[in-house]
Amino acid sequence: MRAVVIDEYGNKDKLHMENIAIPEIADDEVLVEVKATSVNPIDWKLREGYLAEMIPLKFPIVLGWDVAGVITRVGQNVTGFRSGDNVLARPDLTNRGTYAEYTAVKEDKLAKLPNNVSFEEAASLPLAGLTAWQGVYENLEVKPGQTVLMQGGAGGVGIIGIQLLKHIGAHVITTASAKNKELLQSLGADEVIDYHETDFSKVLNNVDAVFDTIGGDTLDKSYSIIKKGGHLVTIDGQIDEKKVEAQGITANAIWLRPNGKQLTELVDFVSDGVVKTVIDSVHPFSEDGVKKAQEISESHHAKGKIVISMK
Repeated sequence: MRAVVIDEYGNKDKLHMENIAIPEIADDEVLVEVKATSVNPIDWKLREGYLAEMIPLKFPIVLGWDVAGVITRVGQNVTGFRSGDNVLARPDLTNRGTYAEYTAVKEDKLAKLPNNVSFEEAASLPLAGLTAWQGVYENLEVKPGQTVLMQGGAGGVGIIGIQLLKHIGAHVITTASAKNKELLQSLGADEVIDYHETDFSKVLNNVDAVFDTIGGDTLDKSYSIIKKGGHLVTIDGQIDEKKVEAQGITANAIWLRPNGKQLTELVDFVSDGVVKTVIDSVHPFSEDGVKKAQEISESHHAKGKIVISMK
């Protein structure tokens, strides 16, 4: 099968197309013919070597950990899926990712794809969507009417997070560029703060929760605006326990856990119109297409998800 691989860490020029063996599947796995995948920051961070110690993988590495496609083979212990099923998943982190014509996925990571959701839409969901889902539902304890700040609303996690928070009934504030204001308001954001013009920590206080996707100085400033008893979750940084204690809040740094049941609920939200996907751009499955997709992701200026289509 064709796959875009890296044989060593480095810049996007290390990405190249190669013919490699179709993955063998374990008894609890299925083989998925990839119809679409998407790019996440973990892809190029791992390619650059930033995550080499945290995620030690053997070369050659096929990057990519979002998949939408069709099951072509099932392991003997798989009971909930069969060949021909359209599915989506965030597979386990292995050196055989989804920038390939086929990928192996464990049954408990799979969700069935509703007929009215495209492969491209589905490929944009798993990693970012599950991160948003777990941040909102497992960490923030948001109740209807509460005020939540979503840091980085125009990113993949932020876009889904805003919609989940609105579904709960929260008042949602988000930080983003002015050019994304109209989009984020259409998704449910009640207030959009242009981070180029306004320091959110100077105009906000006493919010119930913060969902941080930015880290750094943005995370550092977020503690002070949360009311006592409130919650913070970050996907890009370490928790400052002194600030947590001083503010009287709870805070967690989270790392996504692949979960087929949660992904099923999420894609059903998309099917029912509760959540909309936002795709920044779609690129062909080619060496140049994957390089361009990662380049856009590295720019931090994508609006929504960057998708790679096998068509």
